[in-house]
Amino acid sequence: MKKLARFLSAALSSALILGAMAGCGGAEKSEVFLIGATGPLTGDASSYGISVKQGATLAVEEINANGGLEGVNFELNMKDDKATAEDASTGYDALYDAGMKISIGGTTSGSCAAFAEKAAKDNIFVMTPSASAADVIAKGDNTFRVCFGDPDQGVLAAQELSKNFNKIGCIYDTSDPYSSGIYEAFEDEMKELGKEFTTKTFDKENNKDFSTQVEALKDCDVIFVPFYYTEAGLVAKACVQKGVTAELFGCDGLDGIASQIDSTVTNKIRYITPFDVASTEEKVAKFVSDYKTKYGVEPDQFAADGYDAVYAIYNAMKSAGVKDPSISASDLCDKIVEAITASDFSYDGVTGKMTWDKSGAATKVPVIVELGK
Repeated sequence: MKKLARFLSAALSSALILGAMAGCGGAEKSEVFLIGATGPLTGDASSYGISVKQGATLAVEEINANGGLEGVNFELNMKDDKATAEDASTGYDALYDAGMKISIGGTTSGSCAAFAEKAAKDNIFVMTPSASAADVIAKGDNTFRVCFGDPDQGVLAAQELSKNFNKIGCIYDTSDPYSSGIYEAFEDEMKELGKEFTTKTFDKENNKDFSTQVEALKDCDVIFVPFYYTEAGLVAKACVQKGVTAELFGCDGLDGIASQIDSTVTNKIRYITPFDVASTEEKVAKFVSDYKTKYGVEPDQFAADGYDAVYAIYNAMKSAGVKDPSISASDLCDKIVEAITASDFSYDGVTGKMTWDKSGAATKVPVIVELGK
């Protein structure tokens, strides 16, 4: 009887060990390809995370409805990181233990940098939809993005504004890597172009009242606002209060500003984006229609980026000939990187046709849209 008890105890211990090993980093046998992600699903930046999740979910459902990848379905698991690096790191750990095989990383730059740092150590593939800071894709050879990089947007903004305006103002957030990264590239390009401009700043402790900054830029023809739509909406309202009629020009973070303003704001508002919801292109129009049917609202750029991130991963996996869902996350990462950086690989999505090189940056053509047009 004692021998039998020892045998059963050993067998149980072995089972527990094997079970624990199965939960590590997507190495277990699986019937699905689990896509991990984090994003702000609550808090001030929740619009971004919710949009990414909804766009990615729509893509996953479409892929699965069409047979998945060689009959294997995808599953999306997105954790709420509240736009903080700490919560993104915690979310990554939970996803890793759940068997994450590939990921769309984090939504915002600071959070995604923390996510990508851990993913680099584990060699898990990351295709972030929207984390645009330069250091995000520099975390490892496994990290890629769908959106434009901050330096690209800063350079484009400088070229666009210097070409069309004489008196140029700028407000940026010194505490945010997204805003600061764009501004630094903007500043460098304006120097190259020999153009002068006036700059005012704010930080996360002082981001509710922009009357002082707007008053200082009241004589400008245009004010460059390279930060998120929540603060940009407050800048627009400050313009109304101060009687400032300057155009407001921003980057992809301005997508969503329509929800922050009303008819009292008459300033022209334009921003750089890879996605135009009013496009008549067939695949874009279909995406907009399907998204609106499912969620009751039109998609923004972040939803489109989330949608494209999933499809880019799917197409790269298909190109790489991936079939077995029991493949390790690390081996899967190596296959995706090889496929997606191949000279003959491209993905034509709702945010444009894009290719990737070893840097992880996406090459595609930007669009400048005017709010309400």
